[in-house]
Amino acid sequence: MRRSGAASTAGDRHWHGSARLAVGCAVLFATLAFLVDWDAGTLTAPRALLWTALSAAVCVVLLPQRVSAGPGWLAVRTPWRRRVVRTDALAAVRQYDGVSSHLVLRDVHGHILELDPRILVANPLLWHELDTGVRRSLERGTLRHGADVLDRLGHRIDDEAAQAVLRASGLS
Repeated sequence: MRRSGAASTAGDRHWHGSARLAVGCAVLFATLAFLVDWDAGTLTAPRALLWTALSAAVCVVLLPQRVSAGPGWLAVRTPWRRRVVRTDALAAVRQYDGVSSHLVLRDVHGHILELDPRILVANPLLWHELDTGVRRSLERGTLRHGADVLDRLGHRIDDEAAQAVLRASGLS
């Protein structure tokens, strides 16, 4: 797959703020740990290294997935890896509800990607890229399972967008 220019790529517009929050929480944790240990008189080099490592772990755990999309593809990047599916060659879509709702997309090449549907709700450009790819998959006949899941998600996104327009115009 060839990468397109940045102009044709859509990304999560809230990711930078969430990443800053994750880093801020890790720095706050480190600061408090160092201050408590220093005040107790037990701060040593190995303990400082321990607090630094734990703070880095807090940052990695809190760092959100970075979702981006372009013509025919959707990607999710974590601190450890990057997963990409071809949205114009999707084979199945599943949604798992519960405490942590997530979508699982699988393309005909066997690539699997998981993402939080709230990211699509909050980012219309990402949803547009996914929806365009899904329509191509339906035209080609590759998407055999899960079109109804995406229809429900599309209606939810449209409803929230309409409510936002009404709120902004003062009609709601």
